[in-house]
Amino acid sequence: MRNSTVKKYYSFLKFRRNFTRYSIDKFKSYEIVIFWLKSILTRNQFLILSGMMVGCTAGFAGVILKSLVHYIHYVIQNKVHFEGQILFYLIFPFLGVVLTVIVVKIFFHGLDKKGIPLILYEIAQNASNVLPVKIYSQIVQSAITVGLGGSAGLESPIAVTGAAIGSNFAQTYKLDYRERTLLLAAGATAGIASAFNAPIAGVMFAFEILLTGVVFTDFIPLVVAAVCGSLVSRVLLNEQVLFQFHARGVFNYHNLPYYLILAFLCGLYGRYFLVVSQRIEALFHRLNFSRVKKAMIGGAVLSVLCVLFPPLFGEGYDTIKSFTNGEIFQVIDRSFFRYLEYRQWVIIVFVGIICMLKVFATSITIYSGGNGGNFAPSLFAGGSLGFVLALLCTQIGLADVPMTNMIIVGMAGVMSGVMYAPLTAIFLIAESSSGYDLFIPLMVVATISFLIAKWFSPISPDLKALAEKGQIFTREYDRNLLSLLHTMDLLDKDTQIIDHQASGEQLAEVIRNGKRNLIAVLDQNRNLKGVINLNDIRPTLFNGNRNELLLVASLVKEAKTVVGENDSVVTVAKKFDQTGLWNLPVIRKTGEFAGFIGLRDS
Repeated sequence: MRNSTVKKYYSFLKFRRNFTRYSIDKFKSYEIVIFWLKSILTRNQFLILSGMMVGCTAGFAGVILKSLVHYIHYVIQNKVHFEGQILFYLIFPFLGVVLTVIVVKIFFHGLDKKGIPLILYEIAQNASNVLPVKIYSQIVQSAITVGLGGSAGLESPIAVTGAAIGSNFAQTYKLDYRERTLLLAAGATAGIASAFNAPIAGVMFAFEILLTGVVFTDFIPLVVAAVCGSLVSRVLLNEQVLFQFHARGVFNYHNLPYYLILAFLCGLYGRYFLVVSQRIEALFHRLNFSRVKKAMIGGAVLSVLCVLFPPLFGEGYDTIKSFTNGEIFQVIDRSFFRYLEYRQWVIIVFVGIICMLKVFATSITIYSGGNGGNFAPSLFAGGSLGFVLALLCTQIGLADVPMTNMIIVGMAGVMSGVMYAPLTAIFLIAESSSGYDLFIPLMVVATISFLIAKWFSPISPDLKALAEKGQIFTREYDRNLLSLLHTMDLLDKDTQIIDHQASGEQLAEVIRNGKRNLIAVLDQNRNLKGVINLNDIRPTLFNGNRNELLLVASLVKEAKTVVGENDSVVTVAKKFDQTGLWNLPVIRKTGEFAGFIGLRDS
């Protein structure tokens, strides 16, 4: 045993000497240790070790973000004093959105891409290489936005941060694309697990959303990362910060009709959430203003919404906890509804309004320049929807309405319809509420809501544009393979070109020396004027006319369509189908002709 230890230590010293002698880069001491471990461990052993390190790091990043936002909330709610509550809600949400845009512009050079679509794009189009700046930029931006009252969630930024940690770990230790993608997903998994203290939900999130269309046999690193991320948050975060619900009832199968109605409403609300979100995104995209002006407009609208309905301030988890604990009056007391007499219909109207307005507040926060995600808003809306339905059932005289369970299950239902992730929603709520005995209603509501969402749109509207461009993976595996190809790599190496003012003799020379039926006709700036197909001019060539009479300008035909330099291969394939051609000209960004791309030699 002692000899073995001595040999391993000697092996490490030898590895360190050779590494520092021949390596071009200067590495830190701990990196040398990890490189040494990589050299002596099997692939699976090193991936498991990597999953542990990435999981702990991503979990710690999630803890930092959660704690930072919680501290900001504590300071502005308990240390900053205003004469009136209205001034409080007017100032901070506005500042959150505007400051986020300013920080992005000054410190992050305007790089404001965010959310789950960013991770999917990096996997499909950038070989799972995420910029190192994403490790901390998402924490800073979302802390400012949500900490100061932006009506969004922290989970998507945490997932992006974790993905960046996993990707950069893999890049540092020279892992290939599959391993890099696996560790990217492991980092995001750990981030979600730490945010909700739900490791199984984190793993489901990776398989349902991140690794769609990617076949993997290695899943142990994902599990290890999820467990590590969850443990870190459990150890370091206190009960008040964690997303947990303890109050709930036992499932009674006699209440199944309530859950069926709730499932149908969750599916419809999920569609409503997505449609409103897309339209607000389009609205801000059409505004011909600077980023700061858009942020000021969005921040002002958000502040007004928070003044009228304070539960829209921040993530909203405290409001849902108040619902489950029966403390609804504490929620209403912070709004103008406190001046109304407390009656059942007042509560129903108030909660119904904040349920319908949550998507507006969230979309305005995100698309006007703030940073956040839809996890928390969908959970907030689902809990509110379940609460309103339970109150309505009680109001019309129905007995034994499982109000707390309806709130908890409603969260899973709306999240499933909004995120297109029923398994993630089911396990997230089951783990967060310790409600494993609610699996039946959770599965019923989440599945029906998901099917309704799929009926409206097979692909999540948030991802539809990227999917149609072939920029992210889908469950169509042949399409995924095409998305890995790049148009410029498929150019014909033997392209024939001719000037549009060339003579017939010059054209004859090109035809005589060429091996293709297609000739590109260019102007002096190498811009495409059209094409000449030998099949079209062959009768003219052999009708006895002299070549001098065959002027290029008289033979050229305009191209039916062209391919852009940045067009995806999926888009190129569609153009081939639409035109029925075998070859298409490719144009660079500058307008210059690049070459032909073809389905076969011609």
